[in-house]
Amino acid sequence: MDLAKQLQKGLSDMGLSLSGSQQTRMIEYVMLLDKWNQAFNLSAVRDPRDMVSRHLLDSLTLLPRIRELSTGKASFYILDVGTGPGLPGIPLALSLPDINFILLDSNGKKTRFVFQALMALGLKNVKVENTRIESYQSPCQLDIVISRAFSSLADFALGCEHLCGPDTRLLAMKGLYPSDEIRDLPVHWQKADAWAIDVPDCEAQRHIVELSTDAHESATQLTEPNIS
Repeated sequence: MDLAKQLQKGLSDMGLSLSGSQQTRMIEYVMLLDKWNQAFNLSAVRDPRDMVSRHLLDSLTLLPRIRELSTGKASFYILDVGTGPGLPGIPLALSLPDINFILLDSNGKKTRFVFQALMALGLKNVKVENTRIESYQSPCQLDIVISRAFSSLADFALGCEHLCGPDTRLLAMKGLYPSDEIRDLPVHWQKADAWAIDVPDCEAQRHIVELSTDAHESATQLTEPNIS
């Protein structure tokens, strides 16, 4: 199965619909990442077929929730913390051209690749920031902050809370359900939701945890979800 067919089948299995042009540009991104990866070691994933499942499709598991949160908004801003080579930010930005993305990482080698990828893909809705999250000051109100294998939930929340308003949501992509990390969250951060996700061609457990500082939400007992 070639990469384009693998991506198309994976999207179908996930119930996601993207245009042919969007899918083509995602494969272009994978090929660009594979080329740079050979020289600069940007990702531990070496096989482009694994990049389709473990990078593209995994990133796109956030798509339904982002679409839900952004519906009806005239402008919407998402910050991707610890983006590395542009994950999950680039696949999401390709899928959501009307949403503004900021891709942040402290590793200059990786942000240089991200900048080159944006140029090659013609992405106009993305800005790149080479700095640490603690030092970053956003020029706009952030609606969502996302992270993928960036840090513990507590470090993620505390690191970016100076950028968050009362309605900002944090979406953290995790492997196993992070019971201990949820338990150790600061009292002013609460789990709004958590769900298991299935990524085609990936056997590892994957979860998304959503955090909120909404004062009107009750701090309910955090329990592990019932996963069949």
